[in-house]
This record gives sequence, structure tokens and C-alpha cells, in this order.
Amino acid sequence: MSPIIAPPAELVDPKDRVQLRRVFGDFPTGVTVVTVGGSEPRGMTANSFTSVSLSPPLVLICVGKDAVMHQRLTALPTFAVSVLEAGQEKAARHFADHSRPPGVDQFDTVDWVLGEESGAPLIAGAVAHLECAKHRLYEGGDHTIFLGEVITATRWPAREGMLFSGGRFRRFAPDADEGRAA
Repeated sequence: MSPIIAPPAELVDPKDRVQLRRVFGDFPTGVTVVTVGGSEPRGMTANSFTSVSLSPPLVLICVGKDAVMHQRLTALPTFAVSVLEAGQEKAARHFADHSRPPGVDQFDTVDWVLGEESGAPLIAGAVAHLECAKHRLYEGGDHTIFLGEVITATRWPAREGMLFSGGRFRRFAPDADEGRAA
């Protein structure tokens, strides 16, 4: 058996936010837009989303305490998650841009529908929509972990989700068995 020759490793200081962010960014994630309704609707691109439990149906999102979305999520009983499709990079970038207008005007650049249960905008063309009732909040350093109970879920199985890795939006590699192009 031949010895394995690994590429050189980079030792990272976990107290260096820039270096640690690069390490965290090496983990591919899906891309979502989290939204809230009410008198001042708000959207935010988030890749810190995950399923937690099937019974009860729970998901979580992590939001920085200094984000405008943090204040809105804390104040409202519901939120929604749109799991973005691979071709929705423009929407992902828009809701990550801190200079977008406040309120409903920030949704002028995307097609959306109003969530029936949450009253939050849902991004049209997404892979899935989840409307959630806020279940619990947990402290997580400079972020708050918002746990939500899924109250409605819709999916479009023919659509492919967007990935984020290494600071870039990506697509899944083509599946040779299906012959799908990336």
C-alpha cells in the first residue's frame, strides 16, 4: 500500500474571525431567504438553516444579533423560509445586501407570494417554502438560534437547490446517470 500524500494543511487560529469564517465556509450549505411579514416585511439571505426534528417538525436559523432581521424575528410570532433554486443567485445577493430598502420595497426586485399562515413573503421559483411558528430562542454567542415549528411546507421536486461553499454560489455536479447539465 502506498503512503497517502496530503496537500499541506493550514493551521487556523479559532480566535481569528477571518480565518475561522474561511473554515466554516468550506462546509457546503444550501441557501435560503428567511422572511417575516407584518407592518415592516423583511428578508435576509441565510445559509445557517437546518432541519432539527420531524416530530414535532422543527427547523432552526441563526441570525446575528446586530442584524435588522434579528429585531424583526424577535418581535414576531412567525417567519418563513424559501429554499432557493440554483438559478436564484440574484435573489440571494439582493437579500444579503445591507443597502437594500427597508419594508416591502425590498421585495420589488423579486417575484413573491404572501404566506397564508405567516403573512411573510415567499420567494417565487424556490425549491421549497416553509412557514414556521417561532418555538424557542437560544443564545449562540454573537447570534441567536431561532427554532421554528413548521406549520406549512411546500416543495417543487423538479427544482434543484443552490449551494454555497468557499464564498461562492454553486450548483450540484451533474449526475452522470441522469445526464443532467449543471
